[in-house]
Amino acid sequence: MTEKKYIVAGYAVDAKLPDMTREDLMKLTHLNVAFGHVVNGRISTAHLKKTAVLRNIKEEHPELNIVLSVGGWSAGGFSEAASTEAGRQSMAESAVQAITDYPFDGIDLDWEYPCYGEAEIASSPDDKKNFTLLLQTIREALDRKGAEDGRHYLLTIAAGADQYYVDGTEMDEVQKHLDFVQLMTYDMRGGFQVLTGHHTNLYTPTGDLFRISTDASVNMFMRAGVPKEKIVIGAAFYSRVWHQVPDRNNGLHQMAGTTGGYGPDFGTLTREYINKNGYTRHWDEEARAPYLFNGSSLISYDDEESIGHKCGYVKDNGLAGIMFWEYGCDDTHQLLDAMYRGLK
Repeated sequence: MTEKKYIVAGYAVDAKLPDMTREDLMKLTHLNVAFGHVVNGRISTAHLKKTAVLRNIKEEHPELNIVLSVGGWSAGGFSEAASTEAGRQSMAESAVQAITDYPFDGIDLDWEYPCYGEAEIASSPDDKKNFTLLLQTIREALDRKGAEDGRHYLLTIAAGADQYYVDGTEMDEVQKHLDFVQLMTYDMRGGFQVLTGHHTNLYTPTGDLFRISTDASVNMFMRAGVPKEKIVIGAAFYSRVWHQVPDRNNGLHQMAGTTGGYGPDFGTLTREYINKNGYTRHWDEEARAPYLFNGSSLISYDDEESIGHKCGYVKDNGLAGIMFWEYGCDDTHQLLDAMYRGLK
């Protein structure tokens, strides 16, 4: 019996590509280069400055799938491009152009989010069906290019982890055009909430009003029609932090004086916060998640222990794998190593 090959996918912003070590690149199956953008209805790669580095990575690691990730929070242009047949064709042509001009093995769309304009981008109720049509058009264009080249080109998405995303899309149809779906099972608390909690927890603990977790998200997407073997769960290499937190229950599930903004990255947490400078590390066995508290500030994050549990969950539930945001946030290299070991 051949050993199952799990996906270990990592996002890296273009500027961080030169910092990627050979050891780390060998531990990844997929590298998502962030971000291309939709400009005038076409995928633009104008932001990519490290193209020589990209080519070197591909030459030295031919087995590594390098994917152009397009979009991100507050990156618009999707709704407009997807709204017409001509717009969808133009975007699909530009996707083919990107994989022709660069050593990309595919495209990852990160539209945040179809039907929603919270990130100050255009949106429309028609996004729901147009998203499906856009992906279908890109898939067909990539398949035509793949037939010419005698190979398969990847098409994936990064999906919001909660019910709103399922409601704004036709996931049962969308998944048919995708190699896999990357659930952004991080930022599940934070920017919009003053209630403290885990932002990238595996399970929902008792006392948590928001009830979202990696496990809840996986089940939600499976119910929406995504096969489990196409689901990749997410891990965070950065933290979320709340301030002015009441000193009860070690700060967990309390109404803070601030929303949960972005906190230190994992490298900084290791050096300056974890059981240092007044912060104590706590482990939530129900959530399978660590957090830090110093009496007034709570920090939620992923570490080697929580990632180990996520890897076990992937294996136990027959999922496709795990991904993370973002490579530059862990200069200790410990978290990617935990993923690699956890899924071997």
